[in-house]
Amino acid sequence: MMEFHENRAARPFSWGLIKAIFIVPYRHWQQQRMRACTRKILSRLSDAQLKDIGLTCHDVRHYK
Repeated sequence: MMEFHENRAARPFSWGLIKAIFIVPYRHWQQQRMRACTRKILSRLSDAQLKDIGLTCHDVRHYK
């Protein structure tokens, strides 16, 4: 007769799998949202305000 610990899987889920499924996509989504918010805020600034922080309208339009 086999004992319980001999008959069960060592690890049903690994941390790498959980990270790949949930954490990596969430962080990517978070980065995209931050970039979108930054673009929105920068697009509301005037040319003079953008110049003060060292940016141009072209920089804002092409910020990725």
